[in-house]
Amino acid sequence: MTAATRLTGSLPRPDLSNRPHHITVERDMRSSAERIYWAWTEGFDTWFAGRGAIRMRAEVDEPFWFETEHAGDRHAHYGRFLTLEPNRFIELTWMTGTPGTAGAETVLTVELTPLGDGTTQLRLTHAGFYDQAGLAQHDTAWPQLLPRIDRPPARDD
Repeated sequence: MTAATRLTGSLPRPDLSNRPHHITVERDMRSSAERIYWAWTEGFDTWFAGRGAIRMRAEVDEPFWFETEHAGDRHAHYGRFLTLEPNRFIELTWMTGTPGTAGAETVLTVELTPLGDGTTQLRLTHAGFYDQAGLAQHDTAWPQLLPRIDRPPARDD
């Protein structure tokens, strides 16, 4: 797959028409677009999922599962990649229980724009929440989580 190739799935997309709540977070990252794309598609357990608590292949329409731990509680996450364009664009579904998306199959898009000095602008949009409460939780969480991508990987990576 070349950098200009955008792969889009053939399975039905989630219907977000009755779930209009969404957030957008923009952040200038110290990492390259290649490193960020890798973090979202292959290295998810280096910054988000629990180490080894993940089953994910970066292939369009392939389901994935991972688990996180927060405040002593385990949280399962499920989804599938909708669209992949290496080092530029990632679109996936994202579903958790309560708290979280409360079972809604939300859509997460990550747009990567290289800034020319080895850094990257990341624009994340998370859409399809049932209510303001789910939106507010993620509006707080994403700005706290995204800086983890810029951390150097652990020595065993």
